[in-house]
Amino acid sequence: MSRLFARHALLPGGWADDVLIEWDAGGSITAVTAGAHDGGAAAGVERVEYALPGMINLHSHSFQRALGGRTEKAGDSKDSFWTWRDLMYRFARNITPVHIEAIAAQLFVECLRHGYTSLCEFHYVQRAPDGSMYPRLAETAERVIAAARLSGIGVTMLPVLYSYSGFGELPLKPEQQRFRTDASDVLRIIEALEPLRDAQTEVGVAPHSLRAASVAQIEEVLAMLPSQRPVHIHIAEQQAEVQQSLNWSGRRPVQWLLENAAVDQRWCLVHATHLTDDEVGGIARSGAVAGLCPTTEANLGDGLFPLEAFVAQGGRFGIGSDSHVSQSAVEELRWLEYGQRLQHQRRNIAVSASERHVGDFLWQGALQGGAQAAGRPVGALAAGRRADIVVLDDAHPNMFGLALDEVLGSLVFSGNDNLVRDVMVGGQWVVRNQQHVAQQAIAARFKQTLAELREFR
Repeated sequence: MSRLFARHALLPGGWADDVLIEWDAGGSITAVTAGAHDGGAAAGVERVEYALPGMINLHSHSFQRALGGRTEKAGDSKDSFWTWRDLMYRFARNITPVHIEAIAAQLFVECLRHGYTSLCEFHYVQRAPDGSMYPRLAETAERVIAAARLSGIGVTMLPVLYSYSGFGELPLKPEQQRFRTDASDVLRIIEALEPLRDAQTEVGVAPHSLRAASVAQIEEVLAMLPSQRPVHIHIAEQQAEVQQSLNWSGRRPVQWLLENAAVDQRWCLVHATHLTDDEVGGIARSGAVAGLCPTTEANLGDGLFPLEAFVAQGGRFGIGSDSHVSQSAVEELRWLEYGQRLQHQRRNIAVSASERHVGDFLWQGALQGGAQAAGRPVGALAAGRRADIVVLDDAHPNMFGLALDEVLGSLVFSGNDNLVRDVMVGGQWVVRNQQHVAQQAIAARFKQTLAELREFR
C-alpha cells in the first residue's frame, strides 16, 4: 500500500483539504480520505500542496507529432484542411514502425509533463508503404503501446476502420493505401492486441469517418466487439464534409449517424464542429462524448464547436490534442473557452448552474468526458480509479496566495509556464520536478527519427 497526502486535492465533488490518497500495488486507488489532518505525519508519506486527477487526452494521431511546424507555409492557392491533409499523406509514406514508436514515446513524454496521464490513440497507419500488411498484423499498434509503456502513460488503442476515400464508398486513393482496413482486418488487429490489455491498456475501435467507413462495416465490427469497449469516429469536422454528406444522402453527417447507428455512451464523436440545433440535442441525448481538439481545430481552420448550447443540454465533452501542434491540456481548455468568447463576444461561458468557476468546470468536465471516452477507470481521485495524479508547482508565482476556487482558473488562464511539477500514473511517479524519468533517452531516439524522415523531403 502506498500513500500521498495533499493539503488540497480536487475530488469529484470539488476541492477538499487534508486529503490522504492510498493505492495498491497494482496502481488502483483504494481509499481517499478528506480531513485527514494527521495523515501526512506518518513516516514515508509524501506531502504535496495541490493534487489533481490526471487529464485524459481523448484524441491522438501520435505520428503527426513529427510533422509539427512543417506545414506552416502558404501554398499557391488558399490553404485548408484538405491541403494540409495532402501534406500529411506525403509525410506518412516513409514512416516505419520503429519511427512510429520513437515519435509516440516523445509525444507521450510531452503529454505527461503537461498533465495528461491517459491518451486515446486513433491509430490508422496500419500497413507498410507498399500497402501490404506487416507480418505481425498489429505491428504498428503494438509499437504505440510499447511507447506508452516506456513513457508510463495509460493508453486506449483504437485501430481504425478505413476503407473508402469518400461518401458512397468511393475507392481509396493511392496515398491512402497505408491506412486501408476492412471490417475483417480491424477485428483481426483487435484480436491480436487482446493479450496486451491490462490495467494501463484498453483496446476499442475507431471507424475513421462516414467518408471512410460504411454503417454496414461499423455494425459488423461492433457486433463482435465487447459491449463496453469505446468507439470513436471523426465527424462533421469541415463544412466541405457536411456538404459532401448532404450531396450523398440528403443528411448532414451527425444527423445521418444518429439515424443509422446506435450511438450511445460508448461513442466519442470527434470534432463534431458543424452542427444544427437538432444535432446538438441529439448528441447530448445519446450520452456520447464530444471529442474537442481546439488547438488542432484552430490550426486546420475547422471552426468552433457550439459548446454553450451543448453544455446547456447536458452534453458531455472531453479534450484531445489530435495532430499535436500542442501537447498541453491547459492550452486545449483555454482555447476551448476562448473560442466561445470570440464567437459570442462574452466572457466566462463554460459554466453551469452548480459551477460558476470556468477553470473548475472545464477541468472536471474534461475529466469526466475523457474517462468515458477512454473506457478506463480514470479521471477522478476516488476508490477504484487509477492512481493518476498531477501535482502542481505551489512555489510558482502564479500560485501565490490563491483561494482554492482560484487555483484552476489560474492554471488554465494565467501565463504560459507549465505549472505541472510531478506526475504519477498507476501509482508510479513518471515526472519529477518537470522532468520525465526517461526524457533524455526518448528525446535522443526522436531526434534520430526526425533526421531520418527529413532525408525524404
